[in-house]
Amino acid sequence: METEKMSPLSDLLNLNLDTKQIIAEYIWIGGSGMDIRSKGRTLPGPVSDPSKLPKWNYDGSSTNQAAGDDSEVILYPQAIFKDPFRKGNNILVMCDAYTPKGDPIPTNNRHKAVKIFDHPNVKAEEPWFGIEQEYTLLKKDVKWPLGWPLGGFPGPQGPYYCAVGADKAFGRDIVDGHYKACLYAGLSIGGANGEVMPGQWEFQISPTIGIGAGDQLWVARYILERITEICGVIVSFDPKPIEGDWNGAAAHTNFSTKSMRKEGGLDLIKKAIGKLEVKHKQHIAAYGEGNERRLTGKHETADINKFSWGVADRGASVRVGRDTEKEGKGYFEDRRPSSNMDPYLVTSMIAETTILG
Repeated sequence: METEKMSPLSDLLNLNLDTKQIIAEYIWIGGSGMDIRSKGRTLPGPVSDPSKLPKWNYDGSSTNQAAGDDSEVILYPQAIFKDPFRKGNNILVMCDAYTPKGDPIPTNNRHKAVKIFDHPNVKAEEPWFGIEQEYTLLKKDVKWPLGWPLGGFPGPQGPYYCAVGADKAFGRDIVDGHYKACLYAGLSIGGANGEVMPGQWEFQISPTIGIGAGDQLWVARYILERITEICGVIVSFDPKPIEGDWNGAAAHTNFSTKSMRKEGGLDLIKKAIGKLEVKHKQHIAAYGEGNERRLTGKHETADINKFSWGVADRGASVRVGRDTEKEGKGYFEDRRPSSNMDPYLVTSMIAETTILG
């Protein structure tokens, strides 16, 4: 007698559950500041307001965020997005972390950022942040860029930026899958493109107000990690994944205030850039680990020790666009943040320095 074949795993993953219950995937940031963690729980029905979600806990001693004899860390739900993996009414929940007494743990940069964004002067300016997240796709077992010959190098940079073709674009299905998954989730993803170094790509979070930019970038990173996990590929946010004559990876942060977006805003942009120059060292210290390997003054970067700005200058610390110069209002781009930066730190620091400073 012929045995019944077992359904493939994909059938189980795509099951339509005949129930009002949903799965909420709680997401948080681990102790390194770049390790994204998550776990799922069943809820009795759909939820659209994060304040209606239950708090949860995790073992902080396993994420380098608590001691083994007092390991409980509490997750506070902060933002909800649709789950592109489970679909239906299932959700992704961006959380931050607190002690059982209700104090933010030391690595909770979101809590610090909210304090700045809730300041009346900052709220009045409606700060917009658009973040360009660069990343590199690596082969899993050898941790060498996708599309590169094993133990060797491809041809020099030039043909790969925004390129098409099997010999120039490596990993496009991951990029397109991530793009659509982010749109499904409700993220303000504005675009995606191939970068200067082969195997390197970029996506953009469109201008988003205040704390929302950080929430969206972290969830977009989470979705990218999940997709590369499925594909057996590693995503690297290292700011200089390959030494030598290869571009590094950044998270250029575009910024504007309500006043900058009005007539005469260019003068305010110049004043804000002046404030950033005064606090250059403090910003660099918070703009990502290993950034000194990227900010060398070469490969479309400014030297890490020198602040500069210019119109349409991609070799400057801060770039002002031609359109902004022409219209006399708009935004500027801080090109210093590295690809592994914490958007909660970077966005709130820019707001604090330029609006409150």
